[in-house]
Amino acid sequence: MRLRNSKLTRDKCLSRYFLGFHPLARSATAGLSGASCIIERQGQRIVLRQHHDPSAPDFHFLRQYRALHALPASLAPRPLGYFSGWMAVEYLEGAIPSTLPDADATAALLYHLHQQKPFGWRVAILPLLERYWQGASPARRTPHWLRLLKKLRKRGEPQPLRLAPLHMDIHAGNIIDTPAGLRLIDWEYAADGDIALELAAVWAEDKTALIAAYAKQAHLDQTLLIRQIGRWRPWTQMLMTTWYEYRWQQTGDQQFIALADEGWRQMTNKGQERELWAQ
Repeated sequence: MRLRNSKLTRDKCLSRYFLGFHPLARSATAGLSGASCIIERQGQRIVLRQHHDPSAPDFHFLRQYRALHALPASLAPRPLGYFSGWMAVEYLEGAIPSTLPDADATAALLYHLHQQKPFGWRVAILPLLERYWQGASPARRTPHWLRLLKKLRKRGEPQPLRLAPLHMDIHAGNIIDTPAGLRLIDWEYAADGDIALELAAVWAEDKTALIAAYAKQAHLDQTLLIRQIGRWRPWTQMLMTTWYEYRWQQTGDQQFIALADEGWRQMTNKGQERELWAQ
């Protein structure tokens, strides 16, 4: 179902392409933001997605659609239709875990993804960091932030240990425990990149067991993998912290500024900063 390249409001989209479907009264859930919602007609449910960042180029959203087309049903929901600004995606029945599944299950899910064919476009962290700097509140753009950004620009991104398709937003809220097994949702940051970058970016307090389980499944030397993850840590820490800054400027939501403040606190702690930049 290919839809015309014209941006519509959600209600116009429903009336034109989804006759009889209605948004669920409580459809806000993991992976959904803004006008994105779950729509339903006689028990049939579809996820109607909109890019959370209205300033992002259209091709970013189109890439997500293409990524879903390339992925097997054992990893992701099926894409049902795309048009500028909107995407219809299969609704997955299942539970959203409050924490990441156990290390073996999460490692198996990631390894399954990393064995797929490349998407055809690469993760580029530095352009994202520069975009978040430009899009943040001028009052929040500190000399410390600029110094770290220049430091990363001078250092350059690490050479990949192993290239593979990545999800790049792995956390409990983006995992659905379906009757057929674990599935990943919210693929808007998907791209090809280093598997160690994916592991560095996983939202988890302690990744020790996950890294060990992944190294075993992927037949990688664990020490080598840990070292490579360490090289990516300054990049992922900056990426998450400055994304919070960017989203706070866009939304005014206080949760984002609180998370950004915590990120900066960690990066200005002298002991943690030395450890972060030691690789």
